[in-house]
Amino acid sequence: QVQLVQSGGGLVQAGGSLRLSCAASGSTFSINSMGWYRQGPGKEYELVARIASGGTTEYADSVKGRFTISRDNAENTVYLEMNSLKPEDTAVYYCRYYNIWTAREYWGQGTQVTVSS
Repeated sequence: QVQLVQSGGGLVQAGGSLRLSCAASGSTFSINSMGWYRQGPGKEYELVARIASGGTTEYADSVKGRFTISRDNAENTVYLEMNSLKPEDTAVYYCRYYNIWTAREYWGQGTQVTVSS
């Protein structure tokens, strides 16, 4: 089992910045993918960004140039730096850990991000 603990998020005005963190513990595996997904009010669940243990990243088009995902492999922690936030970024953000060896995924508890206009 892998446990994920998220932190960060909150309320910010449009144009502001927030940082999310997600720490994994338990039966972690060195080859994995960690990422962030979100679900806004009345919207589909969507990928925001993800990063492999080797550093390869992928971003949703809607956040490219504004969000940056990074990770600390020694600490099994992934970060999401969110800049130039827009009201449409308002959502619950979930951290996901994917063990490439076992093909199992784990999810964090979710963090509310609210961007006011």
